[in-house]
Amino acid sequence: MEHILQKIKEYNRIIIHGHYRPDGDCIGSQFGLALIIKESFPEKEVIVTGETSDYVSFIGSPTILEDESKFKGALSICVDCATDDRLSDTRFNLADYSIKIDHHLPVCDYGDYQYVDTTAPACAQIITEFYAKFKDELKLTKEAATALYVGISTDTGRFKFDSVTSRTFNAAALLVDSGVDLSYVDNNLSVETVDTLKLRGYCLTHFDTTPNGFAYLKMTREIINQFGVSDEDAAAQVSSISTIEGHPVWALFIEYPNEIRIRLRSRGPVINLLAEEYSGGGHPKAAGARLEKWEDLPVFAKKADELVKEYKESLK
Repeated sequence: MEHILQKIKEYNRIIIHGHYRPDGDCIGSQFGLALIIKESFPEKEVIVTGETSDYVSFIGSPTILEDESKFKGALSICVDCATDDRLSDTRFNLADYSIKIDHHLPVCDYGDYQYVDTTAPACAQIITEFYAKFKDELKLTKEAATALYVGISTDTGRFKFDSVTSRTFNAAALLVDSGVDLSYVDNNLSVETVDTLKLRGYCLTHFDTTPNGFAYLKMTREIINQFGVSDEDAAAQVSSISTIEGHPVWALFIEYPNEIRIRLRSRGPVINLLAEEYSGGGHPKAAGARLEKWEDLPVFAKKADELVKEYKESLK
């Protein structure tokens, strides 16, 4: 962390990158870090580049940096992204120096320097601990604290996942003490549109299961268009089947214009190794992958079913 602070001090222009189809942790980490740097070093130019997220747009909305010359003489910091090909703005290598800050398994050591802590359930927790370590030199505004709190809260399922530790609660407490309005955050994260609510109802009556306890949803473009929701809202429906008794592994297969993505989740079995078989990866109990075509879904479901079977037998 000392090295990261040294580089932030060294450069007058800092560009902060996130991954494509960003979630709350990505946006929270980007804006949390950006706001800390802006408040601590007002003379520096800080740019947040990348795609936006409607779900957490109340924190802020990045935009793709149009002026490529801005990278010359700049420091690029990439957050919450395990591989460089998943960055929504991949031009970090045009900067004079680049840093990766992440909490996923380090499958790709891109950038000039990497700070990866796989014990942190959210990248925003790492950024919060970065501030805490150097709080005599850095400043944390209410807006920055809110962004980081949203990042931690969303990536831990509102502090429900077993990756949460006392470190997580200590980080959250620091942020709350810095002015986070919990009701404001909850209101923004909990409100759903009528169309999204109707889609949730569809999901609750159209999921499939396997004999040993794998539950899954198939979300085609036709369904997304039928309900008039965004891809982001459609992808969030993975949580709608997260509480089925006897089904500790579940997934959402969602069709994007150019690929079929898998959002894979678990309440017990380790699933990231299965995700890696399908051009993906992630955390032991929260991972992502992709299918080449819909015809591959039954094979994936069978493998997930076997995974659940082995897990249940290990508990006997």
